[in-house]
Amino acid sequence: MSELAFRDGVMDRIRVREPRFNEHAFLFVLSALEFAQTRQTERRHLTGRELAEACRDLALQRYGVLSRMVLEHWGVTTTAHFGDIVFALVDLGLLLAQPTDTLDDFIAVFDFGTAFDRNYPWNGSSVG
Repeated sequence: MSELAFRDGVMDRIRVREPRFNEHAFLFVLSALEFAQTRQTERRHLTGRELAEACRDLALQRYGVLSRMVLEHWGVTTTAHFGDIVFALVDLGLLLAQPTDTLDDFIAVFDFGTAFDRNYPWNGSSVG
């Protein structure tokens, strides 16, 4: 999904709705959602925590030691930003939310410094 092209001006609507983030951040979150679903035994609604953790894991898998730098380049510096992106996509009708889902579900799920710098799996082990 990294080369996903939105149709019918969707990316323009995203830029207007949430200009803080590079369009790649939106595509990345959608990719992380699919990445998380492939790790489930069956498709289901994911919590904010689960999606934020999937974003972390996918970033480490794709970008390795550059994960934090890539996300920051896109304007994403906290797990709350993943929530902002998700809810922008919900507002635009591209994702669905449950009535109990809130932006608070994404706040402080993990610290970027810890996740991407101090805990990087230098020994080659996979992130779990």
